[in-house]
Amino acid sequence: MSTETNIHRESRLAKLKTLQEKGYNPYPYKFEANAYAADLQEKYKELETGTDTEDRVTIAGRAMAVRNSGMFIDLKDTSGKIQVFCHKNHLSEEDLELLKCLDVGDIVGVSGYIRRTPRGELSVAAEKFDIISKSLQPLPEKFHGLTDIEARYRQRYVDFIVNDDSREIFKKRCQITSAIRRYFEEHGFLEVETPMLHPIMGGANAKPFITHHNTLDMDLYLRIAPELYLKRLVVGGFDKVFEIGRNFRNEGLDKKHNPEFTALEAYQAYADYNTMADLIPDLIAYVAKSVLGTTVVKFGEHEIDLGKPFARKSIVDLVKEYADIDLMEANTLEEAREMAKSVGVDASDCPSWGKVVQEVFDEKVEPNLIEPILVMDMPRDISPLAKTHRSNPRLVEHFDAYVAGMEMGCAYSELANPLEQMERFNSQCEAREAGDDEAQMLDEDFVTALENGFPPSGGMGMGIDRLAIFLTDAETIRDVIAFPTLRKRD
Repeated sequence: MSTETNIHRESRLAKLKTLQEKGYNPYPYKFEANAYAADLQEKYKELETGTDTEDRVTIAGRAMAVRNSGMFIDLKDTSGKIQVFCHKNHLSEEDLELLKCLDVGDIVGVSGYIRRTPRGELSVAAEKFDIISKSLQPLPEKFHGLTDIEARYRQRYVDFIVNDDSREIFKKRCQITSAIRRYFEEHGFLEVETPMLHPIMGGANAKPFITHHNTLDMDLYLRIAPELYLKRLVVGGFDKVFEIGRNFRNEGLDKKHNPEFTALEAYQAYADYNTMADLIPDLIAYVAKSVLGTTVVKFGEHEIDLGKPFARKSIVDLVKEYADIDLMEANTLEEAREMAKSVGVDASDCPSWGKVVQEVFDEKVEPNLIEPILVMDMPRDISPLAKTHRSNPRLVEHFDAYVAGMEMGCAYSELANPLEQMERFNSQCEAREAGDDEAQMLDEDFVTALENGFPPSGGMGMGIDRLAIFLTDAETIRDVIAFPTLRKRD
């Protein structure tokens, strides 16, 4: 805490003490307001300048600015701002003494009548004034200008107080989640919950967080994906299920990645990845329309129309288009690595042909995918839970959805053959033994579930944080997460 902050805090503490010595409680149990700023601004938008009304209201909010020794207060509530006019002719001596203890940042309650000042400002002329939460910390004048650029995220509550853009982004993010939920409910899906603590890591290729349960004396993994449990529910007869919840992956932080993130997964029986290829674009357009009122989204310098059909191209065709190499012609891992090297991609550490394809795609293709596109038909050896492609055994029926250069989600024709699933798990186990700590583990119970009969199914997953970045034109994932993970402060 800086010396300047200490000085301001000491001043506020002194005012708090003054209030308490007068027998006033600046932290009451409750305060009942009956109006919001935005509603008043709308209701009285035609009120003429210099007009007083007989309409009385009670409002509550934070004092964002105090002028003329408290005569004018800019009050901000959850809906917006309105001016409070405090004149000595309308307030008691007790209220006037309270005004002397008012600081910017205090939460106040005001009762009075509606007027529009001679300067045209809609105001509540105070007849009763209360401090209902005394703030001991000064608000920054220009929060964007703080020397510590991470201060907005470390003290997110302050960011939300003073930065309307941050509040708006977070509100839209909440609306996005609500719209997703409505979409699936309207399409007959059942929202479910599955475990966050997994005895076996599975459902995606990622590094897990590991914790320990004392009573059971066993290590558990914070879930990296709910997929295997959701499929168990489909086996159990729930034909359409979806889940919105937290996933945890022990990986790096950047503009698109946070160790904990909110994901959507949905599974539909008697469907395949073509079904999901229709669902995902429809879902994204529905959410945009619900939250923004349009399917035309501005992201950075781009304007993207989600109402148009998403393009569909295979990953190997995209690599051929942007890197000018055809990795389908590589018959061995070494040939694939050499082809990658020829276009400036270091794939020497890639343990499989599919990993080489993915590496070249990530470097040469992904940044170019601004317009909505479904990247179809992934390599079989990097997608152990999808069905083998019906026309090419080196590939699987798995696509990734990209918008604005970001992967938004993916979908599969879900693998239903328990014997083939066991083979895939065994291959993943071999990869783990060879040093790939992101490869999946063998989940024998999941294979047993498949042996009970898993109907032909399509499944999809989507990162809600990524979708929020796109729909709010945010610069980083930190902007759309209320409390992002940050490095420990020294």
